[in-house]
Amino acid sequence: MSSKKMSSSRKEKKQYTGWSAVIRDPRVIIVLVLVALSLAAIFVPIGDRDGFTNLQFGLDLEGGSWIQLEFQSEVVTVGQGADINAVAESMATTLDCTVVAIDQTKVEVQKLATESELRDAVEAAGATYVGYEPGVGTDTANTVKLILESKLNSLGTNDVKINTLTNLNGVSQYVRVEMAGVDMQTAQELVGTQGLFELRIVTTGNETAHVLYSDSVVSVQTPSQNPAGSNNWGVGFNLDNAGATALQEACIDYGATTDPADHELVMYLDGNLVYSAPLSSALAASIAKNPENSLYAGTGSGDDGKQKAQELEIHLRAGALPVGVEIAGSGSTSAVLGDYFKVICVIAGIAALAAVALLVYFRYRTPEIVLPMIGTNVAEIIILLGIAVFIQQLDIAAIAALIAVLGTGIDQLVIITDEVIHEGRVPSQALYLKRLKRALIIIMTSAATVIIAMLPLIIMDLSTLKGFAIISILGVLIGVVITRPAYGKVVMEILGK
Repeated sequence: MSSKKMSSSRKEKKQYTGWSAVIRDPRVIIVLVLVALSLAAIFVPIGDRDGFTNLQFGLDLEGGSWIQLEFQSEVVTVGQGADINAVAESMATTLDCTVVAIDQTKVEVQKLATESELRDAVEAAGATYVGYEPGVGTDTANTVKLILESKLNSLGTNDVKINTLTNLNGVSQYVRVEMAGVDMQTAQELVGTQGLFELRIVTTGNETAHVLYSDSVVSVQTPSQNPAGSNNWGVGFNLDNAGATALQEACIDYGATTDPADHELVMYLDGNLVYSAPLSSALAASIAKNPENSLYAGTGSGDDGKQKAQELEIHLRAGALPVGVEIAGSGSTSAVLGDYFKVICVIAGIAALAAVALLVYFRYRTPEIVLPMIGTNVAEIIILLGIAVFIQQLDIAAIAALIAVLGTGIDQLVIITDEVIHEGRVPSQALYLKRLKRALIIIMTSAATVIIAMLPLIIMDLSTLKGFAIISILGVLIGVVITRPAYGKVVMEILGK
């Protein structure tokens, strides 16, 4: 009996070595599972796809066009201490345009004006003129981006990338629109096309009657709380005199002034319902007597109400941007040239991998080192591509980042190998773990440096450079968190023999 217990105890304490220990290690299992999931994400058909994989390619590789638009607007800086909202209101009257307060010292003038005109307007408002620069503030830039995305997506355009090019001080002077698979003429038509916005009124049952189109909407305000400070959100907009009169007549004719609940106002964009609500009792009573040029559409309370207000603002604009823009640059890549670039990128990746493998072999002269290194590197690239399926288009800059990740990955694996191997042998486990820890600290420091260096490219949203930065950061994180620890286990178990 005692002998059986001892035998059972030995089985329970059995220690695996070599490849048996490697494939049972949790870190290695995680890598293998992620590789399998990434391959599925890349190759298993998801929805409608045109190519062999689910990878999203930018216009460099897919063919397409890009247009860079310059905002016809200026950001003016005034001296400290002025009531910025009062300054904006006064400048709007003087310059006869929309002026928006950005922060305590900056206002956005939504038209082009000379410096002398801006200086005079600031001084007429009782403030001190400091300077100006072309562009718009963050809110307007984001609104332009949302409007363009909404418009281009509603027109069925695939693979659209829109980036606002923003300075470190938060002022955006350009917006860049990239459309894969779209020729230049079509791209310019799409960007310049305005959606069809229509306001209708419910007559009887589900029947509606036309009231006005978007050409009667002369201005749209940004989402606001009504009353101020409350949690109720909505969007204010103004109609021209003809539109206000048409709305009054429709409300009176169909009974919306006496029975608002059964005669709601409904809004459509390109035939799709985007808003529906009855007149408030106060507005119904007012519009029965006089046309109303200024209207306010409430969208609800809380974050949901705020999001709906932002969407409604876009719909009311019907694709019209809050500031004027001019084409500052454009370009295109043909589909044939895009396919050629794809082939070149694949060849470059294979050549880089082969060159790396050759150099590693010349350094260590041992297949047991070369194969795990290359396998770890390939696994890292596959995982990175699997993530890119969902978050990032692959253009030439992103491919360059993949090749850079391949090179820096080998660098880090060499650091681990050189740290833990002494005189061609793997030391005792205690010493091995100490050296591995030291190697990982070196790698983490290097990774942190890369991430810090790449962050400005993401924050500044510099078009294709943003893709390079995202792929570089993801590659570094995948290596440090997932593949490097797994490689450390392979070194200990395989080379220990």
